[in-house]
Order: sequence, then C-alpha cells, then structure tokens
Amino acid sequence: MRLAYLDCIGGISGNMMLGALLDAGGDHAELRRGLDALRVPGWDLRLERVAVNGISATHVEVHMDETAQPHRHLGDIVALIRQADLDHGVTRQAVAVFTRLAEAEAAVHGSTVDHVHFHEVGAVDAIVDVVGSCLLLRSLGVDEVHCSPLPSGYGVTRSMHGVIPVPPPAVTALLADVPTFGVDIPAELVTPTGAALAVTLSSSFGRLPAMRMGACGYGAGTKRFEQRPNLLRVMLGETDDAADRPAEDICVIEANIDDLLPQFYEVVMERLLRAGALDVYLTPIQMKKGRPAHKLSVIAEPDHVDALAALAFAETSTFGLRIARMRRLCVDRQWVVVETAYGRIRVKVASWHGSETHFAPEYEDVKRAAHAAGAPLKTVHLAAVSAYQAARQRVS
Repeated sequence: MRLAYLDCIGGISGNMMLGALLDAGGDHAELRRGLDALRVPGWDLRLERVAVNGISATHVEVHMDETAQPHRHLGDIVALIRQADLDHGVTRQAVAVFTRLAEAEAAVHGSTVDHVHFHEVGAVDAIVDVVGSCLLLRSLGVDEVHCSPLPSGYGVTRSMHGVIPVPPPAVTALLADVPTFGVDIPAELVTPTGAALAVTLSSSFGRLPAMRMGACGYGAGTKRFEQRPNLLRVMLGETDDAADRPAEDICVIEANIDDLLPQFYEVVMERLLRAGALDVYLTPIQMKKGRPAHKLSVIAEPDHVDALAALAFAETSTFGLRIARMRRLCVDRQWVVVETAYGRIRVKVASWHGSETHFAPEYEDVKRAAHAAGAPLKTVHLAAVSAYQAARQRVS
C-alpha cells in the first residue's frame, strides 16, 4: 500500500498541498488536464521554485479574474465536479472535501449546508486546490493519507465577514477531535481549505506511520516566519507486504429489494460510496412468489455501519438490513507507470508474500488515452499490457 504523510511543519493550505504534491513528483500535465475538464474560466496556475530556510520548495498561486466569479453554493460546486470527466475516486474525494467545508461553514453561520455561500472557500482558487490535490494524489498512486498534528497560530485575520479570530471559526469546527497544538506565531497557519483536505482525506493524525520511505516534496506558504519554516512536507512510502499485516475487520450490510425503481440504484450506490462504503454492488435474485429482485450489498468499515445503514433506509424501500461482521485479507498493491504510443498509463500490480500475482491497467487512464487518441479502448488496454510485460522482462 502506498502512503502519503502530510507533515504540517508550518500548517496546511490548499496551495501548500498542491505545491508539496507536485514537488513530490505529481504529474503536472495530468493536473492541468483534470482542472481544464472543470470548464471553469478566469484562472491561471503559477508555479515557482523558492527556498524556505534553505529548503527548496514549490510555491503555487492561483491567479483569477475575481470579477468573473459568482458566489457558489455547495450544489453548484458539486455539479461542476461531477460534470467534469474525472476519475470516480477523484470526484468522490473532492465532493467529500467540499461537503465537509459546507458543513463547517453552516455550523459557524447558523445556516444549512444547501444555503451556505462559500465566498473564499467557494472561489475558484479553492476549487482548483481541492480538485487539484485529489488529482495529484491519484497521479502519485496514493492509497492512504496520514497527517501530523496541526499547528495553530493566534490573533486575528480578515475575511469577507470582517475581522475574525485565528484559527478561523470554520477551521475550529473542522478540527474537532483532531490533534492540534499552539505555536507562538500571530498568523493563520491552517486555512479552511487546508483543514478540510486534511480532515477529509486523512485516515489518522499522529506520528509518521511505519513505511519504506520514497519521494518527499515541499509546498511553501506565502508568508515567512522566524519561529518555523512555513512548509508542508509530503512524505511518500510503501507499507510492508500485505501478508505480514493482520486481516481487517469489515462489515457487510445487505438488503433484498423488489420494489425500487431501477434508475434509483445509481444514486443509492453513489451516495453510499461517498458516505464511506468500501464497495457497493447489486446481485439479481428471485424472491418468494417468483418476484425478481436485487440484493444490495455494502462493504464497510465497522465505524461506518450506522451512517451507511441510515442512508440505506433513507434512499431505498427496504424495511430491514442484515449486517455480518467478517475478516478480509488484501494483496499488496503498487502503481507502475508505463509509456505507450497513447501516453503514460498506470498499471496496478498485486503481490502476495512478495510474489506478483496479477496486474491490470488503470481503466480511467486507458479510457482517457483512448478518448484523446480516438482509438478503440481494447487497443489502448492491450498496449498498456504489452508495455508492462516488456518492462517486467527487462527488469528480470
């Protein structure tokens, strides 16, 4: 499993996250393609190499025409993201981050998620920061994100609503139950966008997890402090082989449904996945009196069962759910990027006890390359298979 550790030395913001991921080897071309797919005009991405306390880092700025940008509600931003031709995992993560932001803003302003005007966090720079960070995590093949405790400055800062305390109220709401510590810096170190990215994408907050260290990247903030370097460090690495890890506890939630309109299942499955389900699938079955039906199955971590069960009751017509606790083993996975006549394509490689078991070209990469080249999907898929096999033979 490929891990990313967010070492929030000087805090975290959206542009620091972009800079650190690009500095760690994130694909800039893939980032631009994904952001262009949003079809949002009036912005430009500028990258600069800077030195912070002698450390080389990447500073990213989103320049935009603010007069051309409307205030946006959560629904507007979600529609922009979902209408773009993005990988499903990227879409799910980006929507989850903005939903978390909307929940925090609604709590602060005594409003509802649907009525919150995003102002700063809904501006184009935040859309670019959030979607761009999710795109870069995908391009780096990251399976799991972990984060350090977050530093907190003090004082006041200015927002669209006037002068507000540091940390901003939205950040305080986002960081509930997250380890934080105060530092003697009179400035905002964690922005709402940065907090939402950290909280939504991270599996844990604490020390660097055990991993074989790989690439490392630094994203620079705009301000400079005497007390500590204003940097976000992203450390990438691989965990030990899956066979050395204990089996995981999971739960399987199931329901037999024979009276739900078929077109509803798309939304049901999408919302369950967005709410944290590991997988959702349908199985055609035949119930009593010969009635055709579907068995809805949801694989979930135990902590997510209550929320997913409530969602299943709200979105389907079932009167009951079966919940079984199981153990699962997963093969170790890593990403290998191959060069083909249709561009770079990622290949997911599975191994068990250190031996490769199987591999598969990433479908979204194949689809995008086939679309760009006007080539048959199967042709691009075979090209990726051949390129990986050739690379493996050269190594052996």
